[in-house]
Amino acid sequence: MGVHDLADFPWDAVVPYRERAAQHPDGLVDLSVGSPVDPTPELIRRALADATDAHAYPQTVGTPSLREAIVEWYRRRRGVPDLTVDNVLPTIGSKELVALLPTLLGLGEGDIVVHPRVAYPTYEVGARVAGATPAAADDPADWPEGSRLIWINTPGNPDGRTWTVDELAAAVRRARELDAVLASDECYAELGWDGAWASETIPSILDPRVTGGSRANLLSVYSLSKQSNLAGYRAAFLAGCARIVGDLLTARKHLGLMPPAPVQHAMAVALGDDEHVAAQKELYRERRDALRPALEAAGFRVEGSEAGLYLWATAGEDAWTSMDRLADLGILAGPGSFYGASSGQHVRLALTAPTEHVRAAARRLRDSAL
Repeated sequence: MGVHDLADFPWDAVVPYRERAAQHPDGLVDLSVGSPVDPTPELIRRALADATDAHAYPQTVGTPSLREAIVEWYRRRRGVPDLTVDNVLPTIGSKELVALLPTLLGLGEGDIVVHPRVAYPTYEVGARVAGATPAAADDPADWPEGSRLIWINTPGNPDGRTWTVDELAAAVRRARELDAVLASDECYAELGWDGAWASETIPSILDPRVTGGSRANLLSVYSLSKQSNLAGYRAAFLAGCARIVGDLLTARKHLGLMPPAPVQHAMAVALGDDEHVAAQKELYRERRDALRPALEAAGFRVEGSEAGLYLWATAGEDAWTSMDRLADLGILAGPGSFYGASSGQHVRLALTAPTEHVRAAARRLRDSAL
């Protein structure tokens, strides 16, 4: 199987619900996708503008300042103190990396790519594009022989599942038994809300408490789209096993895939500033605090969602029935069936809408419960 065997893009099925929701007399509240709506911070935009004299080809490996900024960010924000620039690599977005990683690792027919049971669909897409076999499994004990690449997502999209240090360490042990690459998609790691994550740093797969002293076959993937509102910049990076980073760099020297030089400069500036990240998190907290109790008042149960950018909710009915009811209120959600076969009774609601829109959705939900 390859790219010609991919199904139609699933979001096309949501169009009729969008059209219905848009007919609400007070307008559409679109909570279906996690695309940031808040402004890109001025210091990052200024950094991009300052670097627009980009007459030469950008460095495939990343500028020294960007690579050093990534290393320092892992030390300061993720509790990973022992990386060097040889352990990191900027990428053109994280979706692109997720989709291409099986191909760049040389996987193909007969190789298994494991991904979460409730998951962002690009993990499976990347496996199919490479001709490998996708397999959905959460428990490391269920990861099959023949697994060559294992994806975990912590905090998870859409369900917010967040792995503890002990759980990550168990995943590392199992991946090493299988001699598989373990890649952890961590792009929501700054957005912890409930339980331990209200006060503790969400751990990385590269945390020394997890790795046992070796980063071999371990990768952490991160994006600045959410924490810095840089989705349009396609600004992301990976870190971990120096051997794999070197192999990916060699492939990219042949293929291109170079982040533009102005974006690399802007990324370095963004990674060095924590203040704008904290301010953005508070915006998401405000929206979450408005939306969650309103959903619950309207008969939905929010599950997981302890971290991340979404509320993962069920009313105990088919997801499309919930989509229908929400559309009557002028609210557009994402159907759980897009995120795995076990999610047919869930909907995903994103916190990436203007605060006044989220408050409007909350009012409509509360009114519907009266």
